[in-house]
Amino acid sequence: MSERPFRVLGVQQIAVGGTDRTRLEHLWIDTLGLQRTGEFRSERENVDETITSVGNGAHAIEVDLMQPIDPDNKPRVDQPALNHVGLWIDDLKTAVAWLGERGVRFTPGGIRAGAAGHDVCFIHPKGNEASPIGGEGVLIELVQAPPDVIQALG
Repeated sequence: MSERPFRVLGVQQIAVGGTDRTRLEHLWIDTLGLQRTGEFRSERENVDETITSVGNGAHAIEVDLMQPIDPDNKPRVDQPALNHVGLWIDDLKTAVAWLGERGVRFTPGGIRAGAAGHDVCFIHPKGNEASPIGGEGVLIELVQAPPDVIQALG
């Protein structure tokens, strides 16, 4: 494989799903002490989430606590309970182009603004005939790192 024209800098987030966000908040915020940093709701993505954080500055890791708006619709953000892992990427556009050329399958929607305001793109959990490389059962979010994160982690 040719040299990669981008770098994975570190873990940006993990996303945990459940049928009752209140129970998730009780564990992650009330019991474990993570800081509540925001909220996000998307009918299109069938998600109602609380955004929390652990750590500081460029070393902070986001923990998203998600429940489906409608448990009868897809996507089911609570299945599996560890919904996805987000990785900081130093050059998202270059990474997506390079990975796509090598057969990585992405979810529909391409690069777009994520819940925390960073550009994101998702690697599909499963490959297919056209794009055989997937996340081997794991949804992987690639997140454009802002300059301070690139400087701190790069």
